[in-house]
Amino acid sequence: MASTPQRLGFIGLGIMGAPMAGHLLAAGHTVFVHTHGKVPADIASRATVCASSREVAQKADIVFTMVPDTPDVQAVLFGQDGVAEGLKASASGPAGRVGKTVVDMSSISPIETKAFARRINELGCDYLDAPVSGGEVGAKAASLTIMVGGPQAAFDRVLPLLQLMGKNITLVGGNGDGQTTKVANQIIVALNIAAVGEALVFASKAGADPAKVRQALMGGFAASRILEVHGERMIKRTFNPGFRIQLHQKDLNLALQGAKALGVSLPGTANVAQLMQACAAHGLADSDHSALVRALEILAKHEVAS
Repeated sequence: MASTPQRLGFIGLGIMGAPMAGHLLAAGHTVFVHTHGKVPADIASRATVCASSREVAQKADIVFTMVPDTPDVQAVLFGQDGVAEGLKASASGPAGRVGKTVVDMSSISPIETKAFARRINELGCDYLDAPVSGGEVGAKAASLTIMVGGPQAAFDRVLPLLQLMGKNITLVGGNGDGQTTKVANQIIVALNIAAVGEALVFASKAGADPAKVRQALMGGFAASRILEVHGERMIKRTFNPGFRIQLHQKDLNLALQGAKALGVSLPGTANVAQLMQACAAHGLADSDHSALVRALEILAKHEVAS
């Protein structure tokens, strides 16, 4: 935990961003916030609500961003009334406050991240890409896994703040490496969801009780966090979003785009991306990514039953 209160900014107060900003507020920091739409009441009552990202960057020394996709980060940072304008205004003001830090916690393109970092660095400020894993549950419990790319000094400076939001925090390498790690994470998660879905569809159609199959498998080598949490979701049909299919689709597209640029084949990833596309086509884009099992159920003409 940071030893003294700091002036922080947080842009993006959705399912993930709101609880993350809440942890910073609970630790006694002054937090300036801005988001698309209405600021959640519990955040508005404790934070200073700003009219723009520019205003947040002017007032805060460390600015966190948590928005859905690469174009959203670009707009927040470099669009009209964006963070970059606020950094420029702050540097030219009476106090001349240069050397601020921008920490993007969104999950976006590693290639674009490197370009964003260079532009922020040109303004005399540090940039960290720090995407997270753990979903809404992890955001609320402050137990997120945080994968960071950027300079060591900036990481050391921000680490006490990241520790308010997560538990497993790793500086992977330079700018872009945090986002690359997140893409790798999403590949693993997607393939595991598909594996659990296939197993439960198979077991259920064969006549076994999927709940008992899951219970038995949790004690063996097939045990996993995905089987534990998402296997239960598949059986109980609780597909309210912790992490939406459309966001996981975006992450897998980043993986496939990166693979094409690198000349790497990702056949499993491509297959799961198509299953998620099938789910989206059936109106499940806003469902939890565990609803990927629905595509498999449609193919099997059989629904996993409790």
